Amino acid sequence: MKLAGNTVLITGGASGIGLAMAQRFLAAGSTVIICGRREDKLQEAQQLFPALHTRPCDVASELDRINLFEWAVEAFPQINVLVNNAGIQRRINPAQEEEEWGFTQQEIAINLEAPVHLSSLFIPHFKQQEKAAIINVTSGLAFTPAAFAPLYCATKAALHSYTVSLRYLLAKTPVEVVELVPPAVNTDLGGAGLHTFGEPLHEFADSVMQRLDQGELEIGYKSSEERRMASRQENDAFSEQINARMLGNS
Repeated sequence: MKLAGNTVLITGGASGIGLAMAQRFLAAGSTVIICGRREDKLQEAQQLFPALHTRPCDVASELDRINLFEWAVEAFPQINVLVNNAGIQRRINPAQEEEEWGFTQQEIAINLEAPVHLSSLFIPHFKQQEKAAIINVTSGLAFTPAAFAPLYCATKAALHSYTVSLRYLLAKTPVEVVELVPPAVNTDLGGAGLHTFGEPLHEFADSVMQRLDQGELEIGYKSSEERRMASRQENDAFSEQINARMLGNS
């Protein structure tokens, strides 16, 4: 898909990968709407990029998702791109820790339920557009699960599978289905300071957005590009390595 001339909605767009994508869509000449749970973060993003449109929304809430869709298609009838970027990563050990189900349910709702539901809401509208796209942001951990964040890995693996299936189902429509597969990127995913070892945000964003503009449908970067192209045997071996390192078993 081309970056120019679109009307784009980005969930989790007030910071990190979402805001970096918003910046590049704006620079290419697209109209961009970002949504997020925290209105103060949305306002900060809009101060940096005044052309942004903002909308508070908790994508974990079914009602908020429906309200977001209804508002978006009324306020921006030409909307034609949905970027399902919002996500959370909790580092938990369910074999040792007990927690209220609500915390687990929220992670599933944000990482998986929200992109599936929002895609379903927008598909009928997008099929009426001349060109449209659904962009799902997954993770290299969808291919090489890490034991330190088991639910995050599971939801991203499920979203990868859903994206592949949806691409087949919409192949004869104007709607492209794209998957962005980030590696660890230096953002605040999971909490401030946890991903300072990750790839520089703007180098990652420049690379994947360029490839998006060139029409690629599944896009990784450095280690996540290797992981998405690797064999099952290679990915299993890589998972063993990272799990041993992160859990202190080596």
